[in-house]
Amino acid sequence: MRPLRFLLLLAAALLPLAAADPVVFNDDGGWCWYQDERVVIANGRLVIGSVASGRDDPRRRGNIEVVSYDIASGALHRFTLHEGLDEKDRRQWYDDHNVPAFLSTASGHLLAIYAKHGPEEKIYLRRSERPGDATAWNPAQIFVPSEKSRVTYSNAFRLSAEKGRIYNFFRGLDNSFKPSWMTSDDDGRTWTTGGIAINVPSEFRHRPYVKYASNGRDTIHLAYTEGHPRDFDNSIYHAYYQGGQLRRSDGTVISSLKEGMPRPEDGTRVFAGGPDRVAWISDLHLDSRGQPYLAYSVQMNDAGKKPGHCGQDHRYRFARWDGKRWQDSEVAFAGTCIYPREDDYTGLITLDPHDPRTLYISTNADPVTGAPLISQADGQRHWEIFRGVTRDFRKWTWTAVTNNSTADNLRPIVPEWPGKRRALLWLQGKMRTYTDFDFRVVGLIEPR
Repeated sequence: MRPLRFLLLLAAALLPLAAADPVVFNDDGGWCWYQDERVVIANGRLVIGSVASGRDDPRRRGNIEVVSYDIASGALHRFTLHEGLDEKDRRQWYDDHNVPAFLSTASGHLLAIYAKHGPEEKIYLRRSERPGDATAWNPAQIFVPSEKSRVTYSNAFRLSAEKGRIYNFFRGLDNSFKPSWMTSDDDGRTWTTGGIAINVPSEFRHRPYVKYASNGRDTIHLAYTEGHPRDFDNSIYHAYYQGGQLRRSDGTVISSLKEGMPRPEDGTRVFAGGPDRVAWISDLHLDSRGQPYLAYSVQMNDAGKKPGHCGQDHRYRFARWDGKRWQDSEVAFAGTCIYPREDDYTGLITLDPHDPRTLYISTNADPVTGAPLISQADGQRHWEIFRGVTRDFRKWTWTAVTNNSTADNLRPIVPEWPGKRRALLWLQGKMRTYTDFDFRVVGLIEPR
């Protein structure tokens, strides 16, 4: 090889790789992070749920939408699962907590489950007309766990070892604010009210926040807090359901699911919170051995500050169960809160469901130093997406997925997709509150 050509090739290899332009899956859509799965892959298509703001088309305001993206061809199809009846109803649906959770049933049909953010007792369910096809859906069914319930969130799982029983974990049975559950034994067509999964024996109406994960066979894992971080100096706990029982990480029985966990502290504590280290769970998955690994944020130096001050120093942490104990450590600076009314809202951290050594974060700070990220494009501080990779779970190497942006990049998610490729999606735009946001759903499909 000629010396000049060699030097040119070497120089090119040392240049930073230009980030690919993300695909715009939905030009208007937002989501919260306590509904799973918000994004699934079915029959070669990405199926994406979101809530529209009506930014450019007021008729879409509050619409609950599902997008089907053909991975091979790039064809997009958007379907409206639900739209408000009148202006008041549209205002209630314009809330990022109302995003649907998807589940593939035994027949291959997709099931979408969603609810408003607490003002009513109704859980809505729609079934795709054809297996693996999210472009057409049957009319909505409504399930009422109890007349006095005030529900939100949905997290759906099917257990093959329980004859295909489907569990939906939601919040708010009997207006309790507590993690609750319901079941279906006929592939999601009819439902039965279960009970409360985690009790909180307190005069104050604490609401544990829970992320769920399942092996699809006989186990559902829960990673959770005692309450909302503005109300409680949260720790992080783990428990799992198996064979009718709720168990600690080591398998010790806590209680039956029907009875519910007596108190949050009965689970296995992963991280001890406190006035200057208040935690909030972000993501949970299982490794190839069925062992859980999770990620969460912690607001630092919060003691004595008034609610709504906007946390200025958040950190991301990662923990994994090694079969005997939880291995837990800080992985990155998470930056500031997104807006003052929710001083614990971060850009979020998400895990690769098939590779515990890869994760993604949204932060407006340098992941290693904590220095503010100032965009060269507009001189403003923005949240950017970073990929973190580790070999030993002690040191993480960071690569920018986005940089020098003119909009914020928030709430990444990696859907389950075993194989040689990985899909990464996030929200791009501006968030003022959970009922006032201008986002589009974007993402990349990349090799592992």
